[in-house]
Amino acid sequence: MELRGRAASITDSPTLAITAKAKAMQAAGEDVVSLSAGEPDFDTPDFIKQATIDALQSGETKYSPASGLPVLKNAIVRKLKRDNGLSYDTKQIAISSGAKHTLYNLFQVLLGEGDEVIVPAPYWVSYPEQIGCAGGKTVVVNTSEADGFVLRPDALREKLTDRTRFLVLNSPSNPTGGVYEKSDLEAVAEVCLENNIGVISDEIYEHLIYGGRTHHSIAEVSPEMKELTLVVNGHSKAYSMTGWRLGYVAGNADVVAAVGRLQSQSTSNPVTFVQYGGVAALDKDQQCVLEMRAEFDKRRMYIVDRLNSLPGVTCATPLGAFYVFPNVGSHYGKTLGGAKVKDSFDFCDALLKQQKVAIVPGEPFGADPHVRLSYATSMAVIEKGLDRIASFLASAE
Repeated sequence: MELRGRAASITDSPTLAITAKAKAMQAAGEDVVSLSAGEPDFDTPDFIKQATIDALQSGETKYSPASGLPVLKNAIVRKLKRDNGLSYDTKQIAISSGAKHTLYNLFQVLLGEGDEVIVPAPYWVSYPEQIGCAGGKTVVVNTSEADGFVLRPDALREKLTDRTRFLVLNSPSNPTGGVYEKSDLEAVAEVCLENNIGVISDEIYEHLIYGGRTHHSIAEVSPEMKELTLVVNGHSKAYSMTGWRLGYVAGNADVVAAVGRLQSQSTSNPVTFVQYGGVAALDKDQQCVLEMRAEFDKRRMYIVDRLNSLPGVTCATPLGAFYVFPNVGSHYGKTLGGAKVKDSFDFCDALLKQQKVAIVPGEPFGADPHVRLSYATSMAVIEKGLDRIASFLASAE
């Protein structure tokens, strides 16, 4: 059978593909160190598991409304008010099978053929693919390491056309760990309000922010900006619930209703009993989040110091999430581990083959001089991986 149309152009997620390759090598008995996965190594907290078990045992195994249970929508409303100072009602909440699913749904219901979506680079690898699946066009705006990989308003203005519909913001950022301060968001919001540009604000790493900083949503800037913003979040990163698949959007009631209709014709509801675990995660004591964040912070500082000590590598200190995005471009054109390296794909491929370390190339994130490493793994694994990377770079010819 022949694939037609948009399906023919869809590519695998490189982060998932590399993680799967590393796991396959490990299963085959190879000593692979994986620094590729955006997945906390902590177990899901017991109180979340217990709430889910209780729901399962009490018979919560049937269909729920397509856009999620009212009890979880109410918990999300409380969370947004408590953590972000944002007021919504349940008609403005749709729950999906993960934040990635939420984003996919939004692009499907919001974009027409040729509509433009501005995406600051470096960007999460799935944004352009999902925009393309909806018939939209990704317009990339480059950010700089000197600016903390934060979008500047003048750069945004330069990319606006009469086809611009939305801006995607991701703070804290995957892959850079960049964080938008409130003043940064106010400057971007001014441009969006002047031009009636909607914002899809991906805040999945909201609780993983360091150095005493506070997370801010662009929806907080003003009531007018809140009307233009769709806030996307989920349970996977903060609560180590990656496999549970719970994400949500808060925003315009008509858009939310359209997401619900789309889900009713595609996936139907997120798993019913899992949604009760989601309620517990949001409503119970958040100490588990604080403990995970504290451990990530220790790993963050260690991995940044080690990377900056390596020859030809520079690495900015991330302010959020659990990734570092070092620049290794000075090694392109060299032979490393016996392999000629011309770009980030070559670099990562040679590292995996020669030193059995899995990291992700920067090119799919829109930044080829860089590579992405995750520190959502144990300190022992991080140390082992960095020792091997040091040996790999020492082989440069």
